[in-house]
Amino acid sequence: QVQLVESGGGLVQPGGSLRLSCSASRNIFNIRIMGWYRQAPEKERELVAIIRGGNTIYADSVKGRFTLARDNAKTVSLQMNSLEPEDTAVYYCRLVADTENLWGQGTQVTVSS
Repeated sequence: QVQLVESGGGLVQPGGSLRLSCSASRNIFNIRIMGWYRQAPEKERELVAIIRGGNTIYADSVKGRFTLARDNAKTVSLQMNSLEPEDTAVYYCRLVADTENLWGQGTQVTVSS
């Protein structure tokens, strides 16, 4: 069974940076969506950044601060700069392919002084 392996969360001060990485446990064909969502306490899960159909889509709240990259066929990374307390959340990797619809286990990002 394919799994998504996430890494890179942690605690950072406002204005700092973190890099999240997500890798599928094996190569997957015809990936349609791969990227990151997040869920803050008492809020619904929301899109952060995804690659879909060759395009990269960002939430308005992270445009200009976050960059999503496709590192290889089965790995994406999210570079997060100028982090704000409002970015505090559990970040989830997501992958959708012809035969897969996967979520990662989540990684905590906390922005606090």
